[in-house]
Amino acid sequence: MLSPNHHLGSTSAFCSNRSSLLGFGTFRNLSNKAFTYSCSRNKKHSACTMACHTTVKSDFLQREDDITPTHGISETIVGVLGGGQLGRMLCQAASQMSIKVNILDPMENCPASFISHRHMVGSYNDSTKVEEFAKSCGILTVEIEHVDANTLEKLEKQGVDCQPKASTIRIIQDKFLQKVHFSRNNIPLPKFMQINDHENAKSAGQEFGYPLMIKSRRLAYDGRGNAVAKTEKELTSAINALGGFAHGLYVEQWAPFVKELAVIVARGRDNYILCYPAVETIHRQDDMLMENICHIVKAPANESWKILKLATDIASRAVASLEGAGVFAVELFLTEDGQILLNEVAPRPHNSGHHTIEACYTSQYEQHLRAIIGLPLGDPSMKVPAAMMYNILGEDEGEAGFILANHIIKRALCSPGATIHWYDKPDMRKQRKMGHITVVGPSMGVVETRVKSFLKEESSEETPGLFS
Repeated sequence: MLSPNHHLGSTSAFCSNRSSLLGFGTFRNLSNKAFTYSCSRNKKHSACTMACHTTVKSDFLQREDDITPTHGISETIVGVLGGGQLGRMLCQAASQMSIKVNILDPMENCPASFISHRHMVGSYNDSTKVEEFAKSCGILTVEIEHVDANTLEKLEKQGVDCQPKASTIRIIQDKFLQKVHFSRNNIPLPKFMQINDHENAKSAGQEFGYPLMIKSRRLAYDGRGNAVAKTEKELTSAINALGGFAHGLYVEQWAPFVKELAVIVARGRDNYILCYPAVETIHRQDDMLMENICHIVKAPANESWKILKLATDIASRAVASLEGAGVFAVELFLTEDGQILLNEVAPRPHNSGHHTIEACYTSQYEQHLRAIIGLPLGDPSMKVPAAMMYNILGEDEGEAGFILANHIIKRALCSPGATIHWYDKPDMRKQRKMGHITVVGPSMGVVETRVKSFLKEESSEETPGLFS
């Protein structure tokens, strides 16, 4: 079934088997070029999955670089600022296409170091190192947004190809600027306000009510940099927990959400936008460490056609307002009254898209490489009816944590449809992302049963609420 919206609207497609909605694929043409859309069924599964294709006018695809002789898919060397697990999985996707990836990371034994083409040891916030690193690359991209945007802007002026653009990195890495940008582009958000002192904070509490979400403007991820004040009396302790006002704080009105959703969005150099099927993300909260880490991803999200379309449209509009190519993760709140509010955007592959390696025709990592290099974007639709990603988080420090993780891995190896990804990080810490397991199956019920089977020895207090 097709539901086309022409011009700058989206073209969305979905397949359903009885009442089972498998997901959305959205195509947006920012250049207003004509295109067609087709959907075919995969007969291997009891429920249908989508195989989506775009065809644009030939003059749109015929670019000068399309006729340049190339040995293989691309001879462009991709430079990645950061060599963590995201960089590692980018390298893995690149190896399938024989694309060379260089990384810049301060750790000699970072996860990506073992499989990258070259690893320069150094900080991605060291301007001199980044400039030196850029000389070895045809394209510069990021696996973490907390890099020096000033250096990227300088390099762009010198002709270095940065994807996404430095302007996008600058907006995203400051969460307050991010909110301002999306608000100006009419993206629905929780109400927000910058605070510079306690009086500002009290005024915000009076205007927005309690509980009140207080956030750091910079270096905030995985729930770090967030604090909740349930009453005015808790404002001081919440602000102090974030280090005070020195590094910049802002507040958000509490969003009464019932679910957190995410949409992985790919944007090509030709400004085409594709959306992966929306997923539900479930987070594990650690009040002691002030962290709220994505623990489980369920794909596709079990929501109505209307909700999924709204989430996809908001995500694509948000990414369309930014500059540059690549994969973006758009995190969203679904509220009690059916609204979709944007939480935040990451300008890179993301935890909420790990499942795409096994569950989709084109993984988010391959898609990011396609997008930044200028290759045609791949099909983002799911090739299986259901998938779940389980993050292997550090349960203890040191060797004890490795032993606990190994127990889960051994049980998962016996589970049908399970694939283990171990990031090869040298040190184990509580709540640290050490790996993930993706399980695919014929239905979400079957997948949940399989995940529960390898978590059977987990704490009985944690397991009952694991999937909701």
